[in-house]
Amino acid sequence: MPASDSEADADDGSATGDDPAVPTERNVLEPDCTRCPKLAESRECISWGTGPLDASVVVVGEAPGYGTPDADRWQGGNWTGKAYTSRHSGRRIRQMLADVGYGDDAYYTNAVKCFPADPDDPTTNREPTPEERTNCRSHLLTELEEIDPTVVLATGKHATKTVLSAEGRDLEGFLDSVLEPVWCDRLGVWLVPILHPSYQDVWIGRLGYEPEEYLAAIRETLDDLCRGRDSGGGE
Repeated sequence: MPASDSEADADDGSATGDDPAVPTERNVLEPDCTRCPKLAESRECISWGTGPLDASVVVVGEAPGYGTPDADRWQGGNWTGKAYTSRHSGRRIRQMLADVGYGDDAYYTNAVKCFPADPDDPTTNREPTPEERTNCRSHLLTELEEIDPTVVLATGKHATKTVLSAEGRDLEGFLDSVLEPVWCDRLGVWLVPILHPSYQDVWIGRLGYEPEEYLAAIRETLDDLCRGRDSGGGE
């Protein structure tokens, strides 16, 4: 079961206004993991996955952001130890899943669980190295085996590449792959790439969508895969 977060937020995790609820638990897989020395040196907390362990959808991001240590409830995962809880991307992706009807049926995690600090500016992030992605991949595979979702919703190019690499496959043309389901034999899941929430406002129009149309397309895709198809290879 998810471990209770010893660094709980000041409130009880309930949503206020239009905000989705703040996660109150973490699915801790390897406490104090030190597989990647540089990540271990720069992180405040390991950002473990959050959400129900029987979720139909697993949302995978690239890595936690730096966040703001003195921020309100939506502190970044590097400070709370919870995946996808930053004030911007985390809130947007959780609200989007709630809007399409999967707010209570989604588990959130990152391909790399620790904040990758830029050596020139420790408050900003760099891209995780191939070695760091490989070191952390077994955590993601453990999550997928444990949760056994129908869909992996990969947010952005780098998260999509990480999931495909677990299949021994390469990504060719990210924008062409957005909302195009791919069956992953090794993982036993449907992979659905979507735009990273930080960039979706820029790219939605270039994909030919209005914002509401994009949201409707995500809803339709998830409904089709989670409720309209058998999970065994999509047949």
